[in-house]
Formats: sequence, C-alpha cells, structure tokens
Amino acid sequence: MYDIHSVRKDFPVLDEVIYLDNGATTQTPVPAVNAMNDYFFKYAANHGRGAHRLARQTTDNYEDARDRIAEFLNTTPESTILTKNASESINMVALGIQWEAGDHVVTTLVEHHSNLLPWMRLREKGVEVTIVGSDREGCVDPKDIDAAITDRTRLVSVNHVSNVFGSIRDVEKITHIAQKNGAMVLVDGSQSAGHMPVDIKKIGCDFFATPGHKGLLGPQGTGILCIKEPDALEPTYVGGGTVHAVTTESYELEPSPSKFEAGTPNIPGVIGLGRAVEYVQEIGVEHIEKHEKELTTDAAKRLAEIEGVEIYGPKDRNGVVPFNVEGMNPHDVAMILDETRKICVRSGYHCAMPSVDMLGVEGTVRASFALYNTEEEVDSLIEGVEQITMLA
Repeated sequence: MYDIHSVRKDFPVLDEVIYLDNGATTQTPVPAVNAMNDYFFKYAANHGRGAHRLARQTTDNYEDARDRIAEFLNTTPESTILTKNASESINMVALGIQWEAGDHVVTTLVEHHSNLLPWMRLREKGVEVTIVGSDREGCVDPKDIDAAITDRTRLVSVNHVSNVFGSIRDVEKITHIAQKNGAMVLVDGSQSAGHMPVDIKKIGCDFFATPGHKGLLGPQGTGILCIKEPDALEPTYVGGGTVHAVTTESYELEPSPSKFEAGTPNIPGVIGLGRAVEYVQEIGVEHIEKHEKELTTDAAKRLAEIEGVEIYGPKDRNGVVPFNVEGMNPHDVAMILDETRKICVRSGYHCAMPSVDMLGVEGTVRASFALYNTEEEVDSLIEGVEQITMLA
C-alpha cells in the first residue's frame, strides 16, 4: 500500500476542500504540473517541426509520453493516438469507419452521452442502432449483447465502468462475443483507466478510448484512442503533421499515429499526462484500485444505512456512489454539502440521461473517489448527509 498522506501533499487543493467529484475530473499532481511548466519555461517549441534543439527536445518529450502511456495500457506507441478527450476519441471512430446503409451498432443504456450520441447520429446515414438495456443497478448481461448482434453488426461499443452506477462491464467477454460474430469492439475506459488495471491486449478490443484528466491524473484537454488495426479507420482530420508527401494532385499520409494527429497538438498537456501516468505507475494501479474500492464500499454501506437516503448501483462497484435524499433536489444536497462542509460532489444527470431516467428520478448526487481520498473524508460525507436528512 502507499502513504496516502504523502500523496496528498502533491494535490494542494485538498487542503481547502473535500474533493469527491473524481468521476468528472481528478486533480493533477504537482510533478505533472511541474513537467508542463518545464515545457513552457525551458524548451517550448512545436512538435515534429524543426531541427533545432528546442524542437528536438519537445518532440522527444512528447513521444516519451506516448511511449509511457502505451506501456501503461499494454499497447504499442503506433496504436496510441493522442486526442483532446474521450469524446473526441469516440467520435473519431464513429466518423472514421466507412459505414453503409443497413450497418448495425450495438451499445447500452448505461453509456455516457459521448458513447451514445455518436452512434445515434449514424442513424442519419442509415445505420441501425440497438441500445441494450440494463437492470436497475446498471449491470448489463453479456447475453443480452449477444442476442442483439446481427449479421450486419459492425461495432459493439460499451463502457468499462458506468459513470452513473460504478457497475463494471466484463469487457473481455463482450469482446469475445462480438468478435466471434465478426463485429469490432470499442471500450470506453473513461472510468477505468488509472482506477483499475487495464490491459488492452488482454481485453482484445479494437478501440479503447479514455480521457487524460480522470483516473490518469492528467490535465484537461488530453485524451487517448488506442486502435488495434490503424487501417480500420480513416483520419477524421488531415493537414499539417499527417502527410508524408503532397502535390497539387494528391497526397500520401504518414503511418499511424501521425496520420490521425493533424495540426499542433496539446504539447504541454501530453507531456503533463505522461508524467501523471508515471506518477500512477509509481504508486501502483493495483494499490489505487484496492484503496478506492474500500472507500467506495464503505461509503455505499453507510449511506444506505441512513434513513431517507436511497443509493443506486451494484454491491460490486468501482469508485462511484450515486444517491438521493428523500424530499430533496440533488442539486440542493450538493450545494449544502459544499457550503457546510466544503465537500465537492456531482449532482444531476451526469451526462447520461437515459441511465438516470431509468431510475425514475430527476438526477442523483454522486460521490466519486480517487487515490487521494481518505476514510476521514468518507466520515465527513456521512455526517453531512445525516444532517441534511434532518432538514428534509
């Protein structure tokens, strides 16, 4: 296990608040911020566009970050595309596959909008979309996905962990089911990467998308798309940095990953993300997973014991505890927790309206945990909710 009090020193804002909105974004550790500052103050230049020393150092550090990310996820640098967030990564797949009318996509009811809307929009091209349901705990039976697959299914797209329920998908089994039927698989790892071990080669999926700013502790504006077979996608954008040769009649693109990364990238962000991933590696993602699960299990159990509080999601969950206080709007609960105890939680639909609508409620309060949260912070959350129930 790791020394959590030593880790907390790398996140100064934790001296000011109890931060339990990690499902939306995590805090970025000082070493990652320092890496970004070093870029700005010591060697700032463009990536892949120069022979001078600053350009070389920029390119080397950027590509070192890519290598570190690929190693962490157990994939190759050539398959690791650096994007601005998971939403862009998923849209790149939706826009990069050459769809035909009658093609079919399978996804689930418990997806974030970013893993639902890109597929729904394909209906405009004649692509059929099946949205597989879940139980009230946000669990999806792989058998239901199997039953939804047809001979026209091109893609199955599912999250690894639900951002609403914390329910965990058996992505290896789902991948096996889809691929035996000739379909590709996209896994949305927004709530898993950095929170639990992720081995892309073991999962076997065709595409894996995740942001940099959640479990990986990187800055906002960074994301990752891992592609098993780069030729399976056409680049969404072309331009500077993507081409090997250009004439007025034609152009030839560079191989992956360059052909997918048009224009100047978020250089400081990627360098910061690389250092953040290294930070996670130094602590050990297995230790992080164990710590977060202990906090999540404890918080869920204790919240469920409070009269007037309803919690949602399965017993086996990862990092997320959604709940409501009877007679209270979730936004009011969140505001009271902030004003009385400086506790930061998310409230509302969590960018996943169909998931929450299934519960028959108008939003939930969501406490979500990261490597730096403590049992004392869980105590404060429980005490704060107990006080709110007295007001309801």
